[in-house]
Amino acid sequence: MSQAPRKALQGPWDRVGGLSAPSKMPSYSTSTPALKCNVGSKLRAVPGSTCEECYARGGFYAIRSVQAALMRRYDALESPTWVDDMSTLVDELVDEYFRWHDSGDIKDLDHLRNIVAVARNTPHIMHWLPTREYRVVAIYRQLYGEFPPNLVVRLSGHMVGRAAPSVGLPTSEVTTDLSKATCRATLPDSDHKCGDCRECWDTSAESTVVYYQH
Repeated sequence: MSQAPRKALQGPWDRVGGLSAPSKMPSYSTSTPALKCNVGSKLRAVPGSTCEECYARGGFYAIRSVQAALMRRYDALESPTWVDDMSTLVDELVDEYFRWHDSGDIKDLDHLRNIVAVARNTPHIMHWLPTREYRVVAIYRQLYGEFPPNLVVRLSGHMVGRAAPSVGLPTSEVTTDLSKATCRATLPDSDHKCGDCRECWDTSAESTVVYYQH
């Protein structure tokens, strides 16, 4: 989407670089360039990693206009009004569920703090933040404690067939074994949409979502 759905939201929309609207998601998301991922960029060169064949570096994401939008959002992370603007957009445009980063990942500790602030500002919305930035997450928890109850920080496994470390947070992994996959949106005979499934927003620490590598 290139412009805000309502004129009154045009200012916040422009200042954060807009939101993304992945077709399989139940609502809006936000995204930054996959090439800017800290851990993901390193994993890209690792055979058998979950980033080796990164979906966000090809297809629709490779279109020049999409890449420009992703970079606008990345640059906007430094905006002094980013927390207020994102909070406004999520509050006004999202009904119940929001995903962070259909492309990209946490930039640094400041970025994670700001995401937490947006979640606290919108307690009626369930936020899902998949991330491979284990170190940033660990530092945040050491300094500030646990995340708000409406923010699911789900650690993503680095290697295909392996889950992320169990540190009291939800996790995810990627599998090539169709029988082990739990995410129906990744199954080959699905319509590649979440539908009424909200497994990724499950707050329980024991929750592990298994995506089929497609």
